[in-house]
Amino acid sequence: MSADERFMRRALALAARGRGVSPNPMVGCVLVKGGRVVGEGWHRRAGGPHAEPQALAAAGARARGSTAYVNLEPCARYAGKRTPACAEALARAGVRRVVVGIPDPNPRVRGRGLALLRRARASVRLGVLAAEAADLNRAFEVYAREGRPWVTLKAAATLDGRIEDARGKSKWLTSSAARTLARKMRADHDAVLVGSGTVLADDPRLSAPGSRHLKVVLDARGRVRSRARLFRTPGRTLVVSPRPRTLPAGADTLVLPAPRGRFAPRALLKALARRGVGRLFVEGGSAVHSSFLDAGLVDEVRLFLAPRLTGGAGRSFYEGRGRRLKESLDLVGLTQRRVGPDILVTGRVRR
Repeated sequence: MSADERFMRRALALAARGRGVSPNPMVGCVLVKGGRVVGEGWHRRAGGPHAEPQALAAAGARARGSTAYVNLEPCARYAGKRTPACAEALARAGVRRVVVGIPDPNPRVRGRGLALLRRARASVRLGVLAAEAADLNRAFEVYAREGRPWVTLKAAATLDGRIEDARGKSKWLTSSAARTLARKMRADHDAVLVGSGTVLADDPRLSAPGSRHLKVVLDARGRVRSRARLFRTPGRTLVVSPRPRTLPAGADTLVLPAPRGRFAPRALLKALARRGVGRLFVEGGSAVHSSFLDAGLVDEVRLFLAPRLTGGAGRSFYEGRGRRLKESLDLVGLTQRRVGPDILVTGRVRR
């Protein structure tokens, strides 16, 4: 492993500490001089100091003549920017060399930070551990390029793909260990989304330990009542409805059209992105899963499989438009792990 790779790996490790800064990217910065680390920093919260100024503050005068390792292109000025430009800060501090993992995926600013550093006569190397750097901020890339959140679809099913039995019952398909892990997954996202059918059938809290994520309910027909438990758990609730609603304290309405009782997934995602949602956890039910999958707007699938077979007419988690094999949605980068008696299969949807 080269020195550049070693210090970039440290920058990536620092960046990963910033999980929860969404919709901002996770960024770490390491300043090295004479083969020794003289300053480090990472972005800790949206609107707070970026990684590079923190590393510069830690290094002080030792920053002059140093090499900066940053997993994402240092930012440049643009209209509406809330924090100082990091590329300018590095240049003013006299950093002589900057090693970068990947360029900024935001088309408005891509390459500007690198160009500024080169104009300041800093040496720039791009692409060190690029695959790891891109993987860390894959959600931010979707947010920056497409103006929508990264969508994780989570479902629990039997081995024959059913999410309920022949009588429509779904409590509980999977083990308590699987349900506990699913709750922890919510905390890695800015918002959790379900349909009104799930609220009526399961009355979920949609909570997660230590998290105050946004709870989103699709309610095209006005079926969700104010006594639902999700209105009484920490964090705000957003009810998506075709018309304004009177809701309990701490809940808001997002008004979107719902022709034939269905919201358009892309319009919904754009609206959530405008509210600062960079990562969305879609928990179902089947109609919600199917609408997002059919629209091509699912980025990752997390499927808990219980060692059960139910057969019969129970619904599956995906009952979309129906596809020929050559049109199927293929998952790549598959992983699997045991969770109690269940199996968690995770994969990304091939684009």
